[in-house]
Amino acid sequence: MFTGIVEEIGTIREIKQGKEAMTLTIQAAKTMEDIHLGDSYSINGVCLTVTSYTKELFTVDVMPETFHNTALSKLKVGSLINIERAMAANGRFGGHFVSGHVDGVGTLVGRTERSNAIYLRIKVPEHIEQYLVHRGSITLDGTSLTIFSIENSVITVSLIPHTANETILGRKKVGDLINVEADLLAKYIASLLNNRSQYKENKGLSLSFLNQHGFLS
Repeated sequence: MFTGIVEEIGTIREIKQGKEAMTLTIQAAKTMEDIHLGDSYSINGVCLTVTSYTKELFTVDVMPETFHNTALSKLKVGSLINIERAMAANGRFGGHFVSGHVDGVGTLVGRTERSNAIYLRIKVPEHIEQYLVHRGSITLDGTSLTIFSIENSVITVSLIPHTANETILGRKKVGDLINVEADLLAKYIASLLNNRSQYKENKGLSLSFLNQHGFLS
């Protein structure tokens, strides 16, 4: 579990890439403190496991499911990445609950600077729309942000100077891909409502319902 508060920007130093998977070697500093094998790290919003490390580098494996359904497959040697270690139980909780399970890949379609803020417009996959709430939370490349508008699968978020400087989002250009994770609470509510709707359609318990769910087989 993460908070969406990026701890530092790391750098991809090596990529061992197969057809549907890859191993990333990442250079970091702050997030190397107290690192252990098996630790969970958020890399651009994707929860990955530390498989080896040295004083300045650590490696993580990207499996086929992650390779095909996130923007990690587009990384290159030298790419900058957002890094956050798993949430500690003894610290302040500054963002929102982030699982590190990306729901889809969005595309930056607009960038506007206004006063001290940078407004980003991101087109997100249609299946994520049901989880979006005006003034609600969303995670973009591992960064916890607030949705300011929603229109035709395009959301608008605003970056304060600190977020623009301390994450890779401030460096994003129109056309760049962004990992998107919808708010965890919104996904649970949508799932519960969907299950309730399906239950009502089945009109409660019936022989058909019991047989469909394996109670009579």
